[in-house]
Amino acid sequence: MTVLGIETSCDETAVAVVTADKRILAHKILSQVDTHAEFGGVVPEIAARQHISSLDHLIAATLKEAELTMADIDAVAATTGPGLVGGLMVGVMTAKALATASGKPFIAVNHLEGHALTARLTDDIAFPFLLLLTSGGHCQLLEVSGVGNYKRLGTTIDDAAGEAFDKTAKLLGLGYPGGPAVEREAAKGNPDRFKLPHPLKGKPGCDFSFSGLKTAVRRLAETCVSERGALYEDDRADLCAAFQQAVVRSLTDRVQRAVTDFRSRHGAKSYPLVIAGGVAANKAIRAALVKLATEEDMIFYAAPMELCTDNGAMIAWAGLERLLVTPTLNDMDVSARPRWPLDENASSRIGAGKKGAKA
Repeated sequence: MTVLGIETSCDETAVAVVTADKRILAHKILSQVDTHAEFGGVVPEIAARQHISSLDHLIAATLKEAELTMADIDAVAATTGPGLVGGLMVGVMTAKALATASGKPFIAVNHLEGHALTARLTDDIAFPFLLLLTSGGHCQLLEVSGVGNYKRLGTTIDDAAGEAFDKTAKLLGLGYPGGPAVEREAAKGNPDRFKLPHPLKGKPGCDFSFSGLKTAVRRLAETCVSERGALYEDDRADLCAAFQQAVVRSLTDRVQRAVTDFRSRHGAKSYPLVIAGGVAANKAIRAALVKLATEEDMIFYAAPMELCTDNGAMIAWAGLERLLVTPTLNDMDVSARPRWPLDENASSRIGAGKKGAKA
């Protein structure tokens, strides 16, 4: 079985072809980073227009690289939510058109499920497993018991970790995207020069909070400017190092509590601890979680760097997983959803409306 996957939920247009035996036949990503960099973040309208102008060419190039035609594809999967609704609509409508024209089923994929199941594409991981999903828009701890079977253990009550990285980079004048920029600066800095809070560390539960940490960085930066007349290179490096250290300590504390919660239901067996999403590319965070997994007798897994950020392969694979569970699946009646929590039974931490709870 072979599935074409389309990802357009934010600022990357991505297409891939993946088979049921876990081969990525073709994998292409067209980044919009340079387009959005001058604005310091993603502009939804510009992102949607870029998807419109690029997606059909990218699909054609991906099929050519895979040496396939639509006749060889068994289903078309597309990110249907959560995300920027303009971009989602471009991907969903293109996928539905392809599926209709070729007589193949359309599979609606939750973007978060794509990240959650990536480890099963790259490694032989069985259910259940504990997942830390951390990216620019999401920061959650989830118990993954099967395809479509997710229990949320914790989520952010304000900013996601990746969002905090981006905003910290912006206020320090490091540009966009912020995550890699902060990590590069942190490698040059002294993490102990500035004292920053470690949000919710030691508190009950598994939720996250990064808004206050970002504010603390801003106040320290303002103090540096008032005392030294400007924000110098060493100030930026030391602030980034302290910020990254605070994020690492907060994440490991929350994950450790989630391990305890997870084991209360599944016992002391050595289960997988999986980290996914764009922030999973951060080497300091990976190293800390590898250490934690070893101490807690968990088996650490992380997606390869090229599959941490948004990509079409994870969407194709999630579509495949769903199709293998329900061979007659066809989601032609499903529309783009800007909000789509993985655990739809979990209470909303940060608001809800007509479109549902925030992810």
